[in-house]
Amino acid sequence: MLKYLKKRWNYLVAKLTSSHEENADPKVQLEQAIADAKDQHRRLREQAANVVANQKQTEMRINKAIETLEKTNANARQAVLMAEDAQTAGDAAKVESYTSAAEQFANRLISLEEEIENLKAMHFQATEAADQAKGAVKQNSMILQKRLSERQALLSKLDQAKMQETVNSAMSTLGESIGDDVPTFDEVREKIEARYAKASAVAELTETNVEARMIEIEEAARGVEAHARLDRIKADLGLAAAAEPEAITEGE
Repeated sequence: MLKYLKKRWNYLVAKLTSSHEENADPKVQLEQAIADAKDQHRRLREQAANVVANQKQTEMRINKAIETLEKTNANARQAVLMAEDAQTAGDAAKVESYTSAAEQFANRLISLEEEIENLKAMHFQATEAADQAKGAVKQNSMILQKRLSERQALLSKLDQAKMQETVNSAMSTLGESIGDDVPTFDEVREKIEARYAKASAVAELTETNVEARMIEIEEAARGVEAHARLDRIKADLGLAAAAEPEAITEGE
């Protein structure tokens, strides 16, 4: 049962993750990725700064230990000389005191030399770590700069993709029915073209009737004029009196 619940939970998580990825805005995700990269670079720089600071501190400790070693060595030499002077003077008490001080300085020299050797080993390791940290920061900085440079190009491609998707959707809509009550673009075009063709045909027929009527009227007028001309010719020949041409009234 527990195994089934675990499997079911993993399935739900995967499904929610997949749904989130499908609906997420790529622009927002890109900005999140850049922000994460910047935050990672900041943490890396902080860690590198701590490593380099450790190297600097170790170097300071070495310099201080060397300075103390030099002073201790000088004091040990001075104690030996003073013991020699006391030995020459026959002062046994001072000889013993100076000799004891010289031995303490010598023991201190041995401890300082061991400390310096350990510090040198630590400094060597710290230097290697610092160099690696600096290299990591430099490399990560280059990667971050590359991502920042690519961000604008990706945003431009994203805008182009959105625009192309909109165009594709619009072109697809022109050839597809949106709903039962909404015709397609092709259907509307066919309807408009059919209506235009019918109107043109009616107009053409109307123009034909008018032209035919006009021709009929012109032929009738020419007929009346021909009769009048013929009457005048006869009158000239003395065959008959010229008759006045009849006026053509509208509607004949």
